[in-house]
Amino acid sequence: MLLPLLGLVVGLAVGSFLNVVIHRLPIMMEREWAAQAAEMKGDQVPQQEPLSLAFPGSRCPSCGHKISMAENIPLLSWAWLRGKCSACATAISVRYPIVELMTGIAVAYCAFRFGATLAGAGAAVFLCALIAACFIDFDTQLLPDSITLPLLWLGLVVNIPGTFTDLQSAVIGAVAGYLILWSVFWMFKFATGKEGMGYGDFKLLAAIGAWTGWKMLPLVILASSVIGAIVGVLMIVLASRGRDVPIPFGPYLAGAGAVALLWGEPLTREYLKLIY
Repeated sequence: MLLPLLGLVVGLAVGSFLNVVIHRLPIMMEREWAAQAAEMKGDQVPQQEPLSLAFPGSRCPSCGHKISMAENIPLLSWAWLRGKCSACATAISVRYPIVELMTGIAVAYCAFRFGATLAGAGAAVFLCALIAACFIDFDTQLLPDSITLPLLWLGLVVNIPGTFTDLQSAVIGAVAGYLILWSVFWMFKFATGKEGMGYGDFKLLAAIGAWTGWKMLPLVILASSVIGAIVGVLMIVLASRGRDVPIPFGPYLAGAGAVALLWGEPLTREYLKLIY
């Protein structure tokens, strides 16, 4: 049990970093786009405080209070501060400890399930990337290339020795994952004149296919579509969300991808038993 416990501690720390990624990466992307647009127009690029995933240090978005190390301990600091900034008492979203806990449990489970192996390390990286992508897409309807594309290539590399599937299946999964949603996108656009999803969804499914292989794609697509449809209907009915308000598909793809990697084969076997 020592390894899963170590995985939990490492995962909580990684989850704290993922909170930074989830908050800052979309801002960094928007700044880059604004700078590129200004350069194309010949305008002066607006000067802003430098921002990266490492600089400046964590601080309260409301008052700018710099977060000390004691205030940045995963889970414990949020509970100790009672979910409020120590300087201005502004509420700190419960999402921060949720992301930390999710990541901690994910890494601990990978350590328990696969041990200190390439599969364990790979599965942990895969799940951490999906968590970051999930929350970014939920907030902004963006799936950054800086997450999806490295995840795709890493999936192919991890499967060179057949870690989760054979390399041929991984390559076919990556290509098929992209083309399936790309085809759905264009069929929907030709039929309705509207864009039903973004290109980031294509890349995310391609990455999932690279990790799990093409045989898991039907499970991923079916599970994500069913869950997405149910959640969408509930949001429209219960939350009075307008039908024209976009609903991100990335979180459902991410959840289904995690299930496919960890439990896809037994779920598929049980499903086939029910059919046949």
